[in-house]
Amino acid sequence: MRSDTIKVPGATIFYEIRGSGPVLLMLAGSGGDAAIFDQLADPLAEHFTVVAIDPRGYSRSTLDTPEHSDITAEVLSDAAYHVLEHLTPTGEDAYVFGGSGGASVALELLARHPERIRLVVAHEPPAFAILPEAAENRAFVEEVYQLSRTEGVAAAGVRFVEGIGGTMKGFPNPDDLPPRTAEMIHRIVANASVMMEHELRPITSYLPDEAALAAVSDRLVLGAGDLTRGTLSHRPVATLAEHLGLPLTIFPGGHSFTDEPEAFTQVLLNLLLGARSAKI
Repeated sequence: MRSDTIKVPGATIFYEIRGSGPVLLMLAGSGGDAAIFDQLADPLAEHFTVVAIDPRGYSRSTLDTPEHSDITAEVLSDAAYHVLEHLTPTGEDAYVFGGSGGASVALELLARHPERIRLVVAHEPPAFAILPEAAENRAFVEEVYQLSRTEGVAAAGVRFVEGIGGTMKGFPNPDDLPPRTAEMIHRIVANASVMMEHELRPITSYLPDEAALAAVSDRLVLGAGDLTRGTLSHRPVATLAEHLGLPLTIFPGGHSFTDEPEAFTQVLLNLLLGARSAKI
């Protein structure tokens, strides 16, 4: 694995890269970073050039100015697009996987730049606004946001996890982890306040461009966790799949792709290799 940075409008994006072959861009959920993909990356890197980024304004991806503004799917996808342009050879399609908030970014990337992407796999984007009870969901997110300001990020995080279905696990003690993993945990904990303040409300209000996605639905796989059925984690992507007339691919585990990393990776790899084989 090697790491590098690339300058994009308003920020410098940090990325880690493994393997060889077509580019596979990995997009972490809100507040996550590149190292969250460590458990998935090596099997994927046997077939793809796996590129994992720290999202704009998080961890090692720094802003040009100290002030944060709203962190939207549109802003994050623009940064991701610049990474793809930098790393993908001219005329070669890229592949994209996004989980949670990263799935919304992946959807926006496909809607805006379908000519650069062979396949997007979007796992449980938190597009709460797509649901019939959008106003109730917006009120829930506002409750979490206000809780972060009055009682702190940890209390807000507990309420959010409870509200979306309770399948997400807490972080292990960094003292019990290898140094690289412990460093990631510390970064993600530090990211949480930025995420709560600047990303939580925009990313959960994101509405995918269904018309644009319908036009390239053959390049899109929508996924959800086996353990999240019926929850607020699962229902937005199931609704989007219904709107687009796409099947919903069920992955092992819950909302997080790290619940059952080996089984999750195998499902993801099969999807990616199937798309690659069909292109050839």
